[in-house]
Amino acid sequence: MQALCNLAKVYGPVVGRILIAPLFLLSGFHKITGFSAVAGMMAKKGVPFAEVLVAGAIVFEIAGGLMVLLGWKARWGALLLFIFTISATLMFHDFWAVDAAQYRNQLNHFLKNLAILGGLAYIMAVGSGPFSVTKESESASAR
Repeated sequence: MQALCNLAKVYGPVVGRILIAPLFLLSGFHKITGFSAVAGMMAKKGVPFAEVLVAGAIVFEIAGGLMVLLGWKARWGALLLFIFTISATLMFHDFWAVDAAQYRNQLNHFLKNLAILGGLAYIMAVGSGPFSVTKESESASAR
């Protein structure tokens, strides 16, 4: 068991970063390629300044996703993604305000996003770990 724990300490952070980053990178890329459709959907949902907010979301997702993936200023990247995820969760997965037919789907998305927030909080707490652009000593000194 100790060997498994040691293995997780060494490789866990990079595996976690590799697993969480594509979610945001792909989402940001899809917002770029479908900019007007996303802005239109947001405006229809009643979000003010939809085009400005879509542009901001793209920056947060692409920049934060790359920072986390590469392990460069991963804590800051995770913070960008954390802020984006909280905002998107509250605006678009408001399970408490939908009809019964959409309730379970929106609740599942809400809970999934809470799990993602947990992963991002962990990155903010412990940093990028080994196998990152940021040296481990820099990551440790930020604690």
